[in-house]
Amino acid sequence: YGECGMPISDLFPHIATCVDDIAMIRSMVSKFPEHTNANYFLHTGIGIQGRPSMGSWVTYGLGSENENLPGYVVLDGGLIPPGGLDNFKNGFLPASHQASILRAGDTPLANIIPSENPASLQKSKLHLAKKMDESLLGKLGQADQIESAIRNYELAYKMQAAIPELTDISGESKLTQKLYGLDSDDPNTRSYAAQCLLARKLVESGVRFIELTCPRVNADRWDQHSGLKKGHELNAHAVDQPIAGLLKDLKRRGLLETTLVVFAGEFGRTPFSQGRDGRDHNPSAFSIWLAGAGIKGGTIYGQTDEYGYRVVENETSIHDLHATMLHLMGINHEELRFRFSGRDIRLTDVHGQVIKGILA
Repeated sequence: YGECGMPISDLFPHIATCVDDIAMIRSMVSKFPEHTNANYFLHTGIGIQGRPSMGSWVTYGLGSENENLPGYVVLDGGLIPPGGLDNFKNGFLPASHQASILRAGDTPLANIIPSENPASLQKSKLHLAKKMDESLLGKLGQADQIESAIRNYELAYKMQAAIPELTDISGESKLTQKLYGLDSDDPNTRSYAAQCLLARKLVESGVRFIELTCPRVNADRWDQHSGLKKGHELNAHAVDQPIAGLLKDLKRRGLLETTLVVFAGEFGRTPFSQGRDGRDHNPSAFSIWLAGAGIKGGTIYGQTDEYGYRVVENETSIHDLHATMLHLMGINHEELRFRFSGRDIRLTDVHGQVIKGILA
C-alpha cells in the first residue's frame, strides 16, 4: 500500500505492468528530515551544498560517449528540487562535469537556435573568444575554469545542431507517443511523457547520466502535509504512464539491459497523519525502485515494522544506493576518488556497501 492508503497497483497501474523488471527497496533511510539537506544528501552524498553531484562523479569516471552533447543532463519539468541547482553542480570536480539543464517546451535551452547571419559570423566570434581564452591561459598556466570555458564554448556550438534535432519528437511514431502518454487528456502527463521520451533519445545518443525532475502538477512535489490522498493521486497520474512507457520502450529497443533507471525521492512520509489529512517527513523508512542494467527484476528488498515507520530488515543508506549505482555502471565506489583539500574524497565518503540482494 502507498502512503495515501491505496494499493500501489491502483496508484501506479501502468508501472505495475513492469513489475518483472523492477527491484523495490523498502528499507531506505536518510540522515536528514528536511528537504534541502536531504536532497543534497541524495544527490551528492553529503547534506551540505558545494559537493559534486552524482552525475558529475559518473561523467568524471566514465567520460562522455557523444562529443556533441553534455555527459550529464537534467530535464527540468517545472520543479527543481529544494536546494536548487546546487543539486546538479560539479563541486570541486572540473567545471565541465556540471549538469546541463534542458527545460520543457519548444525552447529547451537558451540561444540554442543560431541567430548570427551569416553563420560564418558566429564562427568568427567563437574563434576570437577561444584565442583570447587561450592567451589568458598561457599567462596563468593551468586554470580549470578557463579550460572548461573553452570546452563549453565548443560544446555549445555543437549543441546548436544536435539539440533541436534531439528534442524534436515529431518523428516518433503515433504508437510510441501513445505509449508514453503524449495523447493524454492531462497536460501534466503529457509534460512528463515528453521528458521521458526525450530521456530515451538522450540514452540512445550516449548521454551518460540523465535526471528528470517533477512536473508542475496541481499539488506540491509529493510533499503533501495536507490533502495527501488527492495530491499523491495527481502526482502519480502525471508520472505513471510516462515512466512505464520509458521502461517498455527501452526494453523493446534492447536498451534496458544497459540502462539503469532509478525512481526515488529524498525521504518518505510518516504512517500517521499530520493535521487532518496530511503526512510529515520520514527519513527513517521509505521506498525506492530500480530497473534495468544488472537489476534482479521482481525483487522486494528490506522490510519495515508493521506501521511502516522504521526499518527492521536490510537497512539501506543513500551511500549504499550510490555504491550500487556506481557498481552497475562498472565503477568501484571505493576507487572513484578526487584529491581535494588535502585528502582523497569519494561520492560515498568512507561508507557504502553494494546492495547485492537486488542484483541479477
